[in-house]
Amino acid sequence: MQVSSDFPFHLTYCTNIHPGEGWTAVLDNLQRYLPPLKAQLSPKAPFGIGLRLANLASHELLAREYLLRQFQSWLQQEDLYVFTLNGFPYGDFHQGAIKDRVYGPDWTDAERVDYTLRLIDILAQLLPPELNGSISTVPLSYKPWWREDPAAWEAMLRQSSLHLAECVGHLLDIQQKTGKTIHLALEPEPDGAIENTAEAIAFFNDWLFPVGGIYLKEQLGLSSTAAETALRTYVRLCYDTCHFAVAYEDPNLVFDQLQAAGIQIGKIQLSAALRFPIPAAVADRQHLVERLRPFAESTYLHQVITQQSNGELFHFPDLGDALPHLPETTAREWRTHFHVPIFIEDYQGLQSTQADITTVLKRLQTDPICPHLEIETYTWEVLPAGMKVDLLASIQREYEWVLSMINPKH
Repeated sequence: MQVSSDFPFHLTYCTNIHPGEGWTAVLDNLQRYLPPLKAQLSPKAPFGIGLRLANLASHELLAREYLLRQFQSWLQQEDLYVFTLNGFPYGDFHQGAIKDRVYGPDWTDAERVDYTLRLIDILAQLLPPELNGSISTVPLSYKPWWREDPAAWEAMLRQSSLHLAECVGHLLDIQQKTGKTIHLALEPEPDGAIENTAEAIAFFNDWLFPVGGIYLKEQLGLSSTAAETALRTYVRLCYDTCHFAVAYEDPNLVFDQLQAAGIQIGKIQLSAALRFPIPAAVADRQHLVERLRPFAESTYLHQVITQQSNGELFHFPDLGDALPHLPETTAREWRTHFHVPIFIEDYQGLQSTQADITTVLKRLQTDPICPHLEIETYTWEVLPAGMKVDLLASIQREYEWVLSMINPKH
């Protein structure tokens, strides 16, 4: 939905919160949740969809063209539109222990390229002609797979740059044939190959522009300037407020640094992480451990970053690995990559990074950094029992909280 004439941003929620890898399951969820949400939130104006298509669904939609035509007819009938896709999770996202498998296949793998090209072709058909489209994707790979071998790490960065440039070539072709601009948005997160602003800028400057630029010059005959312009246009960052908050990065500083580097934001995902100051008393710390145990679930990675009083950061790969160290930690605060409902700031003593979302929304009112806003709380199924409520009501409540932050009179 376009938020308002004064705030010309398109707000949606990411449908990766719904289980289902095949197209039938995806469509069933869209038909169940989207019409009632639109009726409540945007009854007289088009309502946007942040669509997540797994590898299986992408194959099905392109192999059976009538499915895509039927979907387009349903969108028109319901006054819905698709402007962004989540191309990060490739396969199962709700079954079993996903953990670091969510990064595979990564950008070194040709199957990641093929999957992304399918998403591009699908979005090119669904995207309204007056809008640009975005596809969020893996931050190249998972850092622990590579960091022990410097040569392998550099090979990963080089191969990822080449594969991204290959996709840019296709995006240029799409733009020339259809007039539609679609861009990829790398999504930094803790322990990703790109996990913070400094690493993002370094990847773009040291790898994507030089390596990808040579590819585009050789394959498409572009000049050096045109090649870099294409890479800057079609490869951007997805700013996930949860991920950058876990890294203790101030939103305004991040945006300033990226703008100075000429790197665009392709999508802003509105999400909140758990944060908790570390109490001094041993008994209080042990109580905090027990409060956190239900969040150390087995499906997703919940990376933890701790901050010392001097600002030094330390990483744990998952909340379950971190909890045994909490009673004796010298850190002043811990944050974990667990997406909690964005309308909750304090949950029985546990706090969230909701304030970062507020900062982002305030910045957008004077600086139109990016027109695509996507609510992304995908953990409803694994939330502790006390936080689980009706899913439809929860999604609506998230929208209403965002709208209230943009327009307090809403």
